[in-house]
Amino acid sequence: MSIAARIERLPFTRFHWKLLFLGGLGYTFDGLDSAIVAFALPMLKSQWHLSGPELGLLGSATYVGYGLGALLSGWSGDRSGRRRVMMSALAIYAIGSLLSAGSSSFTGFFLCRLISGIGAGAEATIIAPYLSEFVAARYRGAFTGALTGFYSFGYVTAAIMGFMLVPPMADGWRWALALTGFPVLMLLWWRRALPESPRWLDERGQTAEACRIVGDIEESAGLAVGLTTTTDRGAPSIRPVRDLFAPNLRRSTFMSWAMWLAITFSFYAFFTWIPTLMIERGMTVTRSFGYAISIYFAQLPGYASAAFLTDRLGRRGTVALFMVAGAISAIGMAASQTPTEVLLFGILLSFFMNGIYAYTPELFPTSLRARGMGLASAIARLGAIASPVLIGWLYPLTGFPGVFGLTTLILLSGATVTLVFGPRTEKRPLDDEQAFARS
Repeated sequence: MSIAARIERLPFTRFHWKLLFLGGLGYTFDGLDSAIVAFALPMLKSQWHLSGPELGLLGSATYVGYGLGALLSGWSGDRSGRRRVMMSALAIYAIGSLLSAGSSSFTGFFLCRLISGIGAGAEATIIAPYLSEFVAARYRGAFTGALTGFYSFGYVTAAIMGFMLVPPMADGWRWALALTGFPVLMLLWWRRALPESPRWLDERGQTAEACRIVGDIEESAGLAVGLTTTTDRGAPSIRPVRDLFAPNLRRSTFMSWAMWLAITFSFYAFFTWIPTLMIERGMTVTRSFGYAISIYFAQLPGYASAAFLTDRLGRRGTVALFMVAGAISAIGMAASQTPTEVLLFGILLSFFMNGIYAYTPELFPTSLRARGMGLASAIARLGAIASPVLIGWLYPLTGFPGVFGLTTLILLSGATVTLVFGPRTEKRPLDDEQAFARS
């Protein structure tokens, strides 16, 4: 019985719940780090006398780091192992967050956010491929959907921290940033006992270690330990990244780029700027931050709905549905005239801005999974980098209609590409290379 077959027969155990919790906390801190900057920007604008484009550059600094981190994470994850990348990424993220809290200049803040973004981008890229490789196909969609749903807890926490800490104190934004870094040190300690992915170990010829890890999980589930050859065959050569563009994979590769680009551009354009845009429309800082709590909170049922639908409508159908619904919500934002309308359509747009993390790891085989997801994530960060700067330039010229009209167009384009070119991946074995060739 192969390592993959032994994993596929596993029930969902306490070990998998532990993976969900510890992996999800990483996504929580990633979301917290990304969102908290949105609440610091209005304060930095007034304290450092920044223009709209300068503010957009600070908003983009994290996402430049995300792109670099995603590329490094994908490259290292397939070569050095998923776990090592995950732990290193957390440490880099914590350092960057703590340093940014003490920044006193535009340049210093930009560089610290860049460092934090490298760690957060590497963490966000590696965690879904890493943890999904422990889970049988029949649970994988719901597991990955629930895992990425922890992002929403980070955004809600950021909104609450921004509301409670930033307006009352001149240096409240510093405290908010510092508080995003300290809990990561605790998470590093909790994660120290997590094993390496047995699928990756088996792929790299370390079958004996993979057998030991899977055997421990089988015993904890009350199953008889399966039999697999334990002779290490030595590490095979690493498949070149050009294999992502081989005939059997290039369609998935290019589709994943377009899908991620559409989602991340729209997501970060919205969440980075929404507190500032509401202030520009005449709301007080306190009221805009209070509205942001409600808008960010809508991600919780949004992620839960995506996790519920991903095994019912399929990965591709769920992603496309949420993109189209997000585009409709963006039209509502563009037409909003009152604070209540902004709040309503902001909640709807927040609800539908998710779904891609459950789909992407299944697009690539184990030997290329981290690099496939890392490259898609890195390409997508071009949208995340460009969107805060573009919105900073576009809003004074076109207002809400221009900003959210552009969001609508991008989301509809992404949904179309996903439906036309995205393969169906439900219950496809993660290790079956011929299944990827047939797709």
